[in-house]
Amino acid sequence: MYFEKAGIENTDITLKIAFNHAASKGIRDIIIASTTGYTAKKILQIPGREAFNIVVVTHNTGFKEEGVQSFPDDLRQKLTGGGIKVHTGTMVLRSLGTAIRDMTGGYSEQELVANTLRMFSQGVKVCVEIVAMAADSGLIPFDDVVAIAGTGRGADTACLIRANSSNRFFKIKIKEFIAKPKET
Repeated sequence: MYFEKAGIENTDITLKIAFNHAASKGIRDIIIASTTGYTAKKILQIPGREAFNIVVVTHNTGFKEEGVQSFPDDLRQKLTGGGIKVHTGTMVLRSLGTAIRDMTGGYSEQELVANTLRMFSQGVKVCVEIVAMAADSGLIPFDDVVAIAGTGRGADTACLIRANSSNRFFKIKIKEFIAKPKET
């Protein structure tokens, strides 16, 4: 599915397509980016979600404001109570690169990789990043998974990805684009 434009309005269809694709391929592991909780709340409405190992990946604490976590704690508890894992950790392609840029005024290798992935879309970059984060934390197998992310808020991108850890980042393989915007 290719969307004419990126955005939150693609969330419901992206989730439906991604979950159906995972089911049709026999893939049990689905990783979903959610920073404010908008997309994570939608997961609770998906019929049959219990058949999947769902991992919601949030921004790291302090992403926008020092010491503040933007993902709502009450939603985190609701998700985990429903069998959905929620992972908050270091963003593989952002945190160190941002620190280097802020200190030196120049770009880092992480930012070069992130910007290269953004050539496909912001959502593709985030899909790869959350797969590495979930693999690093041991929440998904190093196998085929479906990752769901977006541009800004909501979800407009889904990819079938062969997972690996961040220290083996270039062994992560994007195998299929399930949904993505044509323009971001």
